Amino acid sequence: MANKQPLILITNDDGITAPGILHLIAIAKTISNQIYVVAPDKPQSGMGHAITINAMLRIQPFQMDGVTAFSCTGTPVDCVKLAISKVVPRTPDLILSGVNHGSNSSINVIYSGTMSAAVEGAIEGVPSIGFSLCDHSIDAYFAPTGPYIKQIIEFALKNKMEKHTCWNVNFPSISSELIKGIRICRQARAVWEEEFQERQDPSGKPYYWLTGKFVNHEPDREDTDEWALSQGYISLVPVQYDVTAYHVIDQIKGLENEK
Repeated sequence: MANKQPLILITNDDGITAPGILHLIAIAKTISNQIYVVAPDKPQSGMGHAITINAMLRIQPFQMDGVTAFSCTGTPVDCVKLAISKVVPRTPDLILSGVNHGSNSSINVIYSGTMSAAVEGAIEGVPSIGFSLCDHSIDAYFAPTGPYIKQIIEFALKNKMEKHTCWNVNFPSISSELIKGIRICRQARAVWEEEFQERQDPSGKPYYWLTGKFVNHEPDREDTDEWALSQGYISLVPVQYDVTAYHVIDQIKGLENEK
């Protein structure tokens, strides 16, 4: 029993056929032979923590060598919920999400389906990690991330992660020799300055297309994920789902009253 292989559940938001999840599965298979995959049947980027409540959810077996895999019609969070409830034979020892095509640093963690799957794992009390590469291309080069992903997974399995938290890991899109190592960081204070462009469809009817630029409001703060990535480091941010602004509680105590 002491030599029992860890049960690892893998999901993503780019879809079950995305190169990033295939890369993550290949690494996980070098660590355990108890790998389960439940991932969306189509891209679900930007879904955040969305769940399906007004439509049927379906899962279908998906052929993958050496793992038990299913595609799911739902969101990344649906995938985690269904997997824990209906697919895996016991509570996973670790949930992995990714590797995402594109950054999920800073404010992107709020919108990310990749990270919401990891957060859902944390809600369920399962150690969870989201991995992302700062390259949106379908042809993104994942090879440099491999040794570090394996190191992080093995560390998480060996060392007890804080319950109800997860890790947000982002890789700079650079060659192996340029990666300086792993930095433990906080989330940078940055936002998307968005614009909705008004356009016309072929019938002349207006529609809107979201555009914008990413603005880092603290580019020189060396304790942030954005700084680490800009300097060639892998950023690791511990994440929690408790979004209470504790520092504000004392400021608004004056609103309290009792009848």
